[in-house]
Parts: sequence; structure tokens; C-alpha cells
Amino acid sequence: MTQLSFKNRIALNYIITTGLLVLAVFSAIYIIVRLTVYNHIDENLLIEVRDHLSEIRVEKKAVILMDAEEWEEREHNSVDVNPVFVQFLDLNKKIIEKSPNLKNEKLVFHEGKSGFELFDTKLLDNKIRQIQVPLHIKSKKIGYLIIAMSLSDSTQVLENLLDTLLITFPIILLLLFFIARFLAGRSISPINEIINTSKIITKDNLKTRIPLPKTRDELFVLSTTINNLLNRIEDAIDREKQFTSDASHELRTPLTVIKGTLEVLIRKPRDSKEYEEKINYCINEVDHLNSLVDQLLMMARFENQKQNILKENVYLNAVILDVLKLNSEKIKSGKVNVVLDAAEDFYTYSDNYLVVTILRNIISNAVKYSKKNSEIKISLLRKENKIYCVVLDQGIGIAKKDLESILNPFFRSDSLNHSDIKGTGLGLFIVKRMTDLLQIDFEIESEIGVGTKVLLGFEEYQKVLK
Repeated sequence: MTQLSFKNRIALNYIITTGLLVLAVFSAIYIIVRLTVYNHIDENLLIEVRDHLSEIRVEKKAVILMDAEEWEEREHNSVDVNPVFVQFLDLNKKIIEKSPNLKNEKLVFHEGKSGFELFDTKLLDNKIRQIQVPLHIKSKKIGYLIIAMSLSDSTQVLENLLDTLLITFPIILLLLFFIARFLAGRSISPINEIINTSKIITKDNLKTRIPLPKTRDELFVLSTTINNLLNRIEDAIDREKQFTSDASHELRTPLTVIKGTLEVLIRKPRDSKEYEEKINYCINEVDHLNSLVDQLLMMARFENQKQNILKENVYLNAVILDVLKLNSEKIKSGKVNVVLDAAEDFYTYSDNYLVVTILRNIISNAVKYSKKNSEIKISLLRKENKIYCVVLDQGIGIAKKDLESILNPFFRSDSLNHSDIKGTGLGLFIVKRMTDLLQIDFEIESEIGVGTKVLLGFEEYQKVLK
């Protein structure tokens, strides 16, 4: 079965709807004309009955005769121009008198029709409209009066009207179909542009955009939506390319360092101390590489994967203490004083693993970039049914121009020379993605030489249960 084009389907649906409407209008016209014609004839018949009842005279108490002049009227003599046929019957249905235009014919009395009922019948194979009423003298029935009018002209008019409507109907439908098809073609031309533009858009050609229609209708909204989608896809692919490039570079750098160190090491015999020094250096690079791979895997695992979230009651005080314990060696070697300010126990309803990862990245950064003999203050407090965790350090700080960029993968601020501090540039990026995933408030403020303040806002556990 051949599939109709979108343009033809629009035209066909339009035609079906319009056709039904035209059919209803044509039917209404025919019915109204027919009713008007019949009402006019029925009114004339009733007038004839009234006039004839007022004009009859009775002889010998039973014989009904018309005034002689009445029969001379043209409508009673003619059978061509609006003829009116009149006939009188006695109680035995025998003809007493009839109009001259009946000649040798007679009107048939219909037993099943009650008095003053109008109905259609035939005379000489021509349709007529007939009425038959009883005649009374002093409440005594003495006979019947039958009056009929020809329906030939009326029938001819109705037949001509019906033929005209039947011939006109398909012609109108055909004309409307081509008009609708033409208008539909013009209306959906932007869709053809969308199709043609979409065909030339590939992963290597994402710059092309769909031309926007001049009228701000649904097609304009569709084109704008598709263009916005293409913008997001292009941004995502660009980010993916940049991420892949950065990840390759970050992975290649420690591997290159390890390879170069080992190649230098085997060129000639060296003493054990130098071997130990170079091997320890390679071990540190391997640790850095492992950390980078772990963070890359974590990003891949939780990239828009809300179904991986396992929410439970998380005890924030204990999580912070565990993270501090993991960083105890760094805290001790850096002579950093860590203060935990938590006046009570604080709970949130979230994914324990992700919350630990978020706090570990933030606190590790605070320890890593803190100055010698400085202080890190970690505060837990409740405000407006939310729990806030504030991590404030006295580290080297971040330039204001870099505050947004540090949330991008592999970005490391170069405001101050800290090349001696190892890092992947993924920590805060991971924190941002995970806080968005868990709907945790995340804000960061920093100033060069003063320090950095990180704020996390958690939903309180009791509030979630309500």
C-alpha cells in the first residue's frame, strides 16, 4: 500500500472535514427548499378546502353542488398551470361533483387517511398532493370533499435542485482538494527545509542550522527547538572531544615521565640510592596515574546515572571524621590545624558513597593547598530546615577569573605557581556533577593569598521522611 505524503494527508483530512460540512449544508438546503415547497402547497390546499366548504350548497339534503361560476375558474379547468382538482363524494364514496379539469379521471379516496391529513398520491402517473375532509350538515356527515394539487412543477424543481447539488458536490471537493494541497505544500515548506538541512548535518558538520520561518508559529518553535538541540549536541561533542584530548594528555604525561625515568635509569649502572630515588619517583607517578584513572572511571560511572543512587541515612559528623582520618598524614606533614565545629549530630538522606566522595575531594583540596601552620575550619550547622557544611581554609586561594573554570575537567588555576602540588584538575568537576546529581547546594568563594570557602547544603533527614 502506497504511503500518502504529509502534504496529501493534510489535504485529504481537510477535504473529508470540508466535504462533510458541504454535504451537511447541501442537505440542509435541499430539506429547507422541499419543506418550503410542501408548506406552500399545503397552505394552498387548506385555503382551497376552506373556500370550497364555504361555497357549497345542498339540494335535497344530500346532493352537493358547486356554484357554476367556481368551475369556470382556470385552476379548475387547466391541468398545466398550478391545477387544483376538486371532487365531491357521497357517503358511499360515489362521485357527486368534480372539477372540469379532472375530465374522465377521478381522485381516489384513501380509507386510511383521516380528515385534514395531507399526503402524496398519483393522478395519471403524475404526483399530486391530496387532502380529503368529511362534509357535515348540522353535525351529520353527508359526504366527502377531496382537493388535490399537482406536484409536477414542484417535483421538477426539487429534482433539478438535487441533480445540481449532486453534480456540484464532487466538483467542489475536487477543487478544494487541489487548493488544500497547494496551501498545505506552502505551509509545510519549512518542514522540507528542516528535512533537507537535517540530511547534511553529521558529526563532522554540526555548524549548520535550520532557517527560521518568518512567522512565529508552531514551525518556528519546532525549528528553534531543533536548533537549540543541535547547539546542545555540538557543545556536548565539543566537550567530549576536549575531555578526550585532555584525558589523553593527562594520562600520557605520567606515562611519558615514567618511561623517560626508567630509560635514563637503565643506560648505565647506578648506585642503590639513585635507583631507590628514581623508583620512588616512578611510584609517585603511578599513584598519580591511578588517582586519575579512578576519577575518570567515577565520572563515567555516574554520568547522568540517577538510577545508581542508593539513598540512605547519612551521618555527616562521622563522614567528616573518616575523611580527616584518611588525610591525617597530609594534615600532619603540612602542620595544618583542623577544627571541626559541630554542636550536635547531623543527618541527611542521600547516597553515602557519593557524599563521602564529595567531602573527600573538598577536604583533600583544602589540606593540599593550605599553607604551613594554617587552619582549616569545618562547620556543620542547621538553617531553615537545611544542613550546611562549610569548609574554610587559609590556603593559596583561587583567582576570581578562574572560579567558574575550576569546575571544568582538567582545569588547574595558574594564578600562583603551584606546579609542585600534584593534581588532576578533576576533583571540583566531580564535586559539581555529584552535587547536581544529589541536588546538594554547592558554592565556592576564594581570594588569592587569603583562602577558599566551600559551602554544601544538604536536605535534613527528618524533613525528607515527612
